[in-house]
Amino acid sequence: MTTQNEFIDTVRKIGPSLAERAAACDVEGRFVSENYEIMKRAKLFSAGVPSELGGGGASHGTLCQIIREVAHYCGSSALALSMHTHLVAAAVWRHKHGQPAEALLRKIAAGELVLVSTGAGDWLDSVGRAERVEGGYRVNAVKRFCSGAPAGDILMTSAPFGDPKTEVLHFPVPMKAPGVTLLNDWDTLGMRGTGSCSIELKDVFVPEEAIGVRRPHGLWHGSWNVVCTVAPAIFMGAYVGVAERATTIAREAARAKTPDAFGMQALGELENNNVLMQMAFREMVELACDYDFEPTAERASQCLIRKTLATKALLATVDSAIEVVGGSALFRKVGLERLLRDVKGAPFHPLPEKKQLSFTARVSLGLSPV
Repeated sequence: MTTQNEFIDTVRKIGPSLAERAAACDVEGRFVSENYEIMKRAKLFSAGVPSELGGGGASHGTLCQIIREVAHYCGSSALALSMHTHLVAAAVWRHKHGQPAEALLRKIAAGELVLVSTGAGDWLDSVGRAERVEGGYRVNAVKRFCSGAPAGDILMTSAPFGDPKTEVLHFPVPMKAPGVTLLNDWDTLGMRGTGSCSIELKDVFVPEEAIGVRRPHGLWHGSWNVVCTVAPAIFMGAYVGVAERATTIAREAARAKTPDAFGMQALGELENNNVLMQMAFREMVELACDYDFEPTAERASQCLIRKTLATKALLATVDSAIEVVGGSALFRKVGLERLLRDVKGAPFHPLPEKKQLSFTARVSLGLSPV
């Protein structure tokens, strides 16, 4: 088993190579494919697979720190990696709690396979339609926000079933399966290198035995309590790392200036915001208890509260960093302009603040979360 320090040392060794093309991928809206190859060689995609199944044996907390450290060099690489990693983490929880996941985890470790998620875009209702055919289902859908899709091996997705819709079926689809098409539509404000393009599923056959979860359409299901506990700290690690990089740039700029009262106040505000962000992030990691938890809506709510708090703090952190640096922050060569745009994606990850507030309020009253 590789230790957390060894994983972080590995990221720091490859980090300068990841950073080399981060700006160019952003300007061109180009997927960080070269960085994916570097991270594959470093075995970051199998880092979270238990060592007895052939992986790196990284704890949940270590996975969060890996993503955070990658983001110090390239935010897009970190966020795309996190979308794969949170799926691995959910599978590890299932494996550790006696549920079927071993085969998938062994495949990831053996081939450094890349998983692609559609969960955030699907949420409770799911997008598309599954129809019964001989031996399984025919699925038609267009899935959005599929980070890392250009390098993906397996799409982890879902589709509603029934007329009217009564169930949601969860299943994997090989990215090279007939009927799977990547749509070249990722041209965005920030995180432009994540390759989060839409994926079209046209008459894709899904065998009956591939269905992993069946749940009621549009209703809360216990599996979401697992995802909402293990996933937020992983994907938020990317944004925390970006904001920490902004903090470093601002500190360096402040040291190069003649300090004045207003500049010192701005720097103090930056440090406060940075610590608030880190506190919320740390507690998100702690709530996942390295997979040793019972999946409850109450625990999921606590993680989502901290996701909102971390988001607000990291946005304020980057704004403060720009204030500290001043007008030169507008120049792309400084690096803050890209970081500012990259953190703008954080509020849209599950759950956005207004939805989190409703979720938490309902849970606090003993009601169904949604």
